[in-house]
Amino acid sequence: MKSNYQLIIEYDGTNYKGWQYQKNGPSIQKEIEKAIKKLLKKNIRIIGSGRTDSGVHAIGQSANFICDKIENEKKFLGSLNYFLNRKNITINSIKKKNLNFHSRFDAKRRTYKYMIINRKNFLVLDKNRAWLVKKKLDIQLMKKAIKLFLGTHNFTAFRSSSCGAKSPIRTIEKYSISKKGDKISIIFSSRSFLQQQVRSMVGCIKFIGEGKWDNDNLKSLFKSKKRSLCAPPAPSSGLYLYKVTY
Repeated sequence: MKSNYQLIIEYDGTNYKGWQYQKNGPSIQKEIEKAIKKLLKKNIRIIGSGRTDSGVHAIGQSANFICDKIENEKKFLGSLNYFLNRKNITINSIKKKNLNFHSRFDAKRRTYKYMIINRKNFLVLDKNRAWLVKKKLDIQLMKKAIKLFLGTHNFTAFRSSSCGAKSPIRTIEKYSISKKGDKISIIFSSRSFLQQQVRSMVGCIKFIGEGKWDNDNLKSLFKSKKRSLCAPPAPSSGLYLYKVTY
């Protein structure tokens, strides 16, 4: 009898070309499927809640796969992590779902977190896990700017030229920005995002924090619908798929 299992996955994306299969390098999906094959002796395709680009990390990526019933889920999870932990991937939980559950299509909200460290000194412990911005950022200006993203907008100017989404309309449902010491955390939640949308939004907020832009520049960018006028996207190293809500 077939069963459907959901995995909640954490990974360091530094040395990967992204979540999805890539011809030119390693992917998170491929490594997990290889580990599952070692245990189940079958080729199993896992379905992720969404793609993460090269270098992007995850705290709560969700994926599912269908296979014959797993008799001991706890043992299976431990064995799976035995193979994956050395690859900087860990499965935090496995849960049996109904056969109709689909990690991507059933997701109601995806939450991304972006980390900036605002200091002059080189990053050691947080290297490849945050964006080092050396110029002092005005957090109050950034807090005012982020409000402009809330709601439904045309995000054409914020998406990659290679983005394959049919519509550029997206709705930012929630946001937050906070600072503790030299660390700035930016969070966005939406049903779905365009390719490079979050990184582009963060790049614009950083411009405003530096004083290069003001809120009028951001408003004009929305109206222009021109990618060429957008601030450079923030590096992938500071971005985390934080949570997927069903």
